Amino acid sequence: MMEEQELNFNYKTRYFTQGELTPVTNKIWFVLHGYGQLARFFISKFNVLSKAGVHVIAPEGLSKFYLEDVTSRARTGNNRVGATWMTRENRLADIDNYLTYLNTIYLKEVPQNFRGEITFLGFSQGATTATRWAIEGNAVFNQLVLWAGILPSDMNFETAHEKLKDKKIIEVFGKTDPYLTDERLKEVTSLHERLNINPKLIEFDGGHEINQDVLVKLIQ
Repeated sequence: MMEEQELNFNYKTRYFTQGELTPVTNKIWFVLHGYGQLARFFISKFNVLSKAGVHVIAPEGLSKFYLEDVTSRARTGNNRVGATWMTRENRLADIDNYLTYLNTIYLKEVPQNFRGEITFLGFSQGATTATRWAIEGNAVFNQLVLWAGILPSDMNFETAHEKLKDKKIIEVFGKTDPYLTDERLKEVTSLHERLNINPKLIEFDGGHEINQDVLVKLIQ
């Protein structure tokens, strides 16, 4: 008879930082990439922040995969790799693993005496990851930015409300984002009502992307 087993073991992985962390640093941003992206490329989109004195930290999804299947790679020679935070297969274990990973980075990177502003930004799939971390993790933060993504629909809304009610919540969308359908917008509104929060909404002229002008506004 087949039985599913479970174990814990030490796991080595990576993350990336940008901008020097000094005694005068007053802003730390954790930026979580979207589906199929890699942190070393994603973090470069936040150069404008590090140039302004923000210490930027880019964790990376623990699961990697080739962006094209075997047949396509053989034909095109494209061996690009992406990462994901989770899939539907064994998803609860994926969530536990990335929460542990993110909490561990936080403890390593954020000084115990840090009194500045800490932001969690999640882009696309990273938005649900950042939200779960904000709700279920043990990290202190001030601002949650959901960029081209939405709140997770399966969260504990009572717990989430208590955790987020005093935080600054910002949602950013590109006006031509192909994923921003009418149905998606209705889901966003419904989740806000269930959570009983009223996030600040920022729209920009663009699609499913990070917009530099918006980033500058967010640190002013």
